[in-house]
Amino acid sequence: MTPTSRTTPRTVLGTRALNRATLARQLLLDRARLPVLDAVAHLGGIQAQEPQEPFAGLWSRLDAFTPAALSDLLTERHVVRTHLMRRTVHLVTADDAVAWRSRHTAMLRQRVLGTYRRELDGVDLNELAAAGLAVMSDDEPRSMSELARAVAARWPAAGARPLGEMLVAALLPTVQMPPRGVWRTRAGVRNVLLSSWLGREIDPPSDDPSDPVGQALVRRYLATFGPAASADLRAWCGLAGLPAAVAALRDELVVFRDERGRELLDLPDAPRPDPGTPAPVRFLPAFDNAILGYHDRGRIIDDAHRGLSVAGARVVLVDGRVAATWDVEDGTVAVTPLRAFSRGERDDVGEEALALAAFLSDGESQRVRVAGAPG
Repeated sequence: MTPTSRTTPRTVLGTRALNRATLARQLLLDRARLPVLDAVAHLGGIQAQEPQEPFAGLWSRLDAFTPAALSDLLTERHVVRTHLMRRTVHLVTADDAVAWRSRHTAMLRQRVLGTYRRELDGVDLNELAAAGLAVMSDDEPRSMSELARAVAARWPAAGARPLGEMLVAALLPTVQMPPRGVWRTRAGVRNVLLSSWLGREIDPPSDDPSDPVGQALVRRYLATFGPAASADLRAWCGLAGLPAAVAALRDELVVFRDERGRELLDLPDAPRPDPGTPAPVRFLPAFDNAILGYHDRGRIIDDAHRGLSVAGARVVLVDGRVAATWDVEDGTVAVTPLRAFSRGERDDVGEEALALAAFLSDGESQRVRVAGAPG
């Protein structure tokens, strides 16, 4: 499905068409035969404040995914856990962390200030950054509280948590070291400088007014989430719409409208499957970007259930839309429908739940419970 021209947005894409485009690009229509590193790069990173959740997310997207493959990428420093999009912890490739981090610094500062503006009033952030960098320059991994205590005497009124969050989440490009995020491993957060961990400096900010890093982010976003509006792009990355980048790219993008009349941008050759394409049942982890990567999430989740996506609920897609939640209770994958299932849908959900139970237990569990329809 293509528009009649790149500049005149005449083609309207309905909700189902947008849903199928999202599923295709999120690797949720067919499990992809991709190396795990390539999948993390394709997805533009994976939201990962809950350390074990990316494993289920990649299992739902990749053929023959093994948890050790992701754990090895972490320990071998090919992927990192770092604060990035929307000030949340993301699992991203080392290359993307180096390329993108400086572009996000101003946004990260503003988001931390939005939480702690009163506490950090009067704190010179450049001085705070220099003080934090001096502490971290010995390459000794530190918790956020340890770093905050090391500088707190200079700003006693600010409080340890505001100082620590500003340093770790914004001022200092840091990574959360393994074993945090390794399969079936419980570990606290130990931070080290990104440059020290990778052995290379992050890319400096660009002075080019066309925002080349922003252009790369726009292309990567559309490849994974498009067609999408500028507001959706902003909701994904937390940056202010990237207007210069979008303007620089506009001649190479195609334009659609959604049913509300919003302008949607896209890459010309990106997949836009027929709306009638069947969509398999898929189990998504907490905070999956297939849902959170949009301002308008109506393509994949009903407004009545939108709160689930920010509350950390794990969800089940049936016919491409959020139709249930799931959790693990005493080794059992428990599914709670949000609507009535047909017999075929219930069978498909149960079959995928069995496969998930086997994955999560290394084949030791086949326990599944699918609750009845909501009253």
